Amino acid sequence: MVEPIVRDSVVDALERRLREDIVSGRYPAGAYLPPERDLAAGYGVTRTSLKHAFVRLEQAGLVETRHGVGTRVKDYERLGGADLLPLLVLSDWAAWADEVFQVRRTIGAVITALAAEHATEEHRAHLRALLIEVRGAPDAAAAQLAECEVHRVLAAATGNRVYVFLANSLLNAYLPVRAFLQAPFVDPVAAAERLAPLVEAVCSGDPAAAHAAADAYLAETERLMLGRTEGERHDHQLP
Repeated sequence: MVEPIVRDSVVDALERRLREDIVSGRYPAGAYLPPERDLAAGYGVTRTSLKHAFVRLEQAGLVETRHGVGTRVKDYERLGGADLLPLLVLSDWAAWADEVFQVRRTIGAVITALAAEHATEEHRAHLRALLIEVRGAPDAAAAQLAECEVHRVLAAATGNRVYVFLANSLLNAYLPVRAFLQAPFVDPVAAAERLAPLVEAVCSGDPAAAHAAADAYLAETERLMLGRTEGERHDHQLP
């Protein structure tokens, strides 16, 4: 029996609960959700709220509704978009960590190389300022957030908005679990020292050096985030 949800922001809460139930496998791909009347009663909401939640779930690529037939769960792993990453990462970090970090490394290095090629002086000044912000951060959380902004600036510096959206998608998946991935930023000065070669390569306008610096930086920070020693592989468990 599902638990009724509280009445504040009913549609938001209902959408979140339905997303969680779909991703967890309670309602697997290809299955039809229970009839609206039963589902609304089970969650303790009105059918109007349920319909609004269904619209959002359809937009996210999780379900499809056919009049007179019902609402069916779609194969979101095949058809879903990057906006689902935060929910998927939170629901099963161990299953997604390797894939997220692999894309982080490959896309991050490409973005950094393109940033070196196309960055304006404004971009370069912003990167240098963010490096100073990382170095002077009062704690790991502040250093980590400043470093996230570095990646946004790098994506913007490519001049390609698709890379901006890709970077944002990865950051949106990373930020909900960032509190568990702060090891590279515990010492903000050391964090800045690791980041400096990347920023310097971009500011010098050398794409090859920027790609190499990004590859090294992303690999090292991944190792630290996941608590690995050199050459070691762990299960990806969040506390």
